Amino acid sequence: MISPLEMRVLDRNAQSFGVSILDLMENAGKAVAEVARNEFSAAGKHVLVLCGTGNNGGDGLVAARHLAKDARVTVLLARSPDQFDTKEAQTNFERLRDAQILAGLDRSEEAIAEADLIIDALLGIGAQGSLREPFASLLRQVNASGKPVISVDVPSGFGTELMVRPTVTVALHDAKEGMTPENSGRIRIVDIGIPSKVVTMIGPGEFLLYPIPKASSHKGENGRLLVIAGGPYTGAPALVAFGAFGVGIDLAHIATPALAATVVAGYSPTFIVHPLVGHRLLREDLRQILELVPRADAVAIGPGLGDVEGTLDAIREIVRGLHLPMVLDADAIKAVAGDPKCLAGKKVVLTPHSREFQTLTGKALPAGPEERAPIVREAAKSLGATVLLKGAVDIVSDGVRLKFNYTGNPGMTTGGTGDVLCGLTAGLIAKGMTPYDAARLAAFMNGAAGDLAFEDKSYGLTSVDVANNLGRVLAKFL
Repeated sequence: MISPLEMRVLDRNAQSFGVSILDLMENAGKAVAEVARNEFSAAGKHVLVLCGTGNNGGDGLVAARHLAKDARVTVLLARSPDQFDTKEAQTNFERLRDAQILAGLDRSEEAIAEADLIIDALLGIGAQGSLREPFASLLRQVNASGKPVISVDVPSGFGTELMVRPTVTVALHDAKEGMTPENSGRIRIVDIGIPSKVVTMIGPGEFLLYPIPKASSHKGENGRLLVIAGGPYTGAPALVAFGAFGVGIDLAHIATPALAATVVAGYSPTFIVHPLVGHRLLREDLRQILELVPRADAVAIGPGLGDVEGTLDAIREIVRGLHLPMVLDADAIKAVAGDPKCLAGKKVVLTPHSREFQTLTGKALPAGPEERAPIVREAAKSLGATVLLKGAVDIVSDGVRLKFNYTGNPGMTTGGTGDVLCGLTAGLIAKGMTPYDAARLAAFMNGAAGDLAFEDKSYGLTSVDVANNLGRVLAKFL
């Protein structure tokens, strides 16, 4: 099954991949017509197709055209024809020639009474909230009619008390979460032509998962991140924070060893820097770090910390002591590789490249993403975490689901782009996204920002250029 939101993500990704909405509608409508013929002997009968103004209604118009070849078809539009103003709707109307077309509630009861079969294409997965007129009245009339009903994709009003009670639901691509024989009748899943690559592809559709700030929100409500990074490497904490700010968090607290604190603070006045005691992260810093936790919604750990044993011990202690969701990168991956049990019960995203993945799991990865995929999925399942494997093609899995990201370019082998990705992922979690959703959107955004940077700087791009283009990515795709 697929959730309505994930289906909208898939639809948008299919369009970005070059799949035409009209082609999807054509395949959907034809499949509905075939169900009508095969299961209800629609040929020669009077079929009433109820159409809303969205894509679901477009599917209904296509079904009406196919059924009109051998049935008497009436199309009842929920609203006046001039409100069907999309290019797809106009094309479907132009192609529909052999059906009677009615609009509104004036003749709806009469049309329903005369029908042998009703096709419900009023409201699809995009419908939300309480039903307004004329939809509420139409749904009541359909349910009171006692006529056989085919719903397109989901019963109209799905998830509300006032929903169509169909005989059959023709589910497009997959059944939707919550559908059962009790609320959807016989469920028939049909292929509408979405390529298999699109099903596992991360794309612009993932931006439907992005938590848009409320107009009434104030400072701190859109993400507060604690970054535990730096020491031997002073640029890493700043790049993590820049990544998080690039995705729209409100506040970044950076806990970094005293050696790095002044340098990190100098990168931006927006950073809230908390100097730790020594020149490297040590167990003695745990108390100070835990005092910062109430100020954060998520934690990013690892970049630039170094891999001396005392630091790795400290990282493991911090991971054990935190209950916030975390993103572990770079030296934090080395730390948990020494004791993966410290991840038990935690909400964690791990962001290794192939060598770090081998350190973490003991498994060398083959070159091809398709061959890597089952190994990554199994590692995520075993660790109880989300794994974002960085590479020419990124792979994201939570142990059950798995997706590939194709954005990015060879110029992004420059140092620090992984730190930006760490901050991006942690920032999205701080804004309220689940670890898996944050990881897949972060992978796309990081690569897309790198692609924009490449247009200007070619192979001379830097990780700062990637971070500076994150806002452009948001503006382009949201």
